[in-house]
Amino acid sequence: MDMPLNAEVLCIDGLCGQSKDVIVDRSTEAVTHLVVREKHSPHAELVVPIDLVTETTPHRIRLRCTKDELAELQPFLRVEAIEEEIPRYVPFVMPAAVPETKWVPVRHEAIPQGEVAVRQGAHVEASDGRIGRVDEFLVDPVTGQISHLILREGHLWGKRDITIPVSEIERIEDDSVHLKLDKQSIEALPAVPVRR
Repeated sequence: MDMPLNAEVLCIDGLCGQSKDVIVDRSTEAVTHLVVREKHSPHAELVVPIDLVTETTPHRIRLRCTKDELAELQPFLRVEAIEEEIPRYVPFVMPAAVPETKWVPVRHEAIPQGEVAVRQGAHVEASDGRIGRVDEFLVDPVTGQISHLILREGHLWGKRDITIPVSEIERIEDDSVHLKLDKQSIEALPAVPVRR
């Protein structure tokens, strides 16, 4: 099963949004949730359990729920305001900085403990340095485990996608995927046609 990022997401009753992230269990490397950004205002990002996904293609994901049911799911981002003292500089006043209390927004992502959200464009690190970015994942439809990472390598005119088996992933972190392979080994892997 292709797990495309930035793909159209369709509910039973029509187009409902776009896939933004996948949430992966660090210990099993299984995709547990998909983050969907709603098409219409307020454009909430919602956490969708992977068992609601019925079909995927490289450009589209279908869900087994309605738009109203989707809107009832847990939000991915939660914003809270915290009170913080910020120095404010006032000329000719001692001490030089006068504390001022302000409310500062803090964003929290709804990621279950032991899991990590991976975004399209997250850095892919070979054992000897950065090699490219995450384009999408291939997921086993039976187990929900990632079987391959699609690596987008290169620049504007020389882009190519490389399929990397999950067995070559050393670890997944918040904004990066670390591989066991070095750059030379990755270059030797077969490229797949860029599907854009």
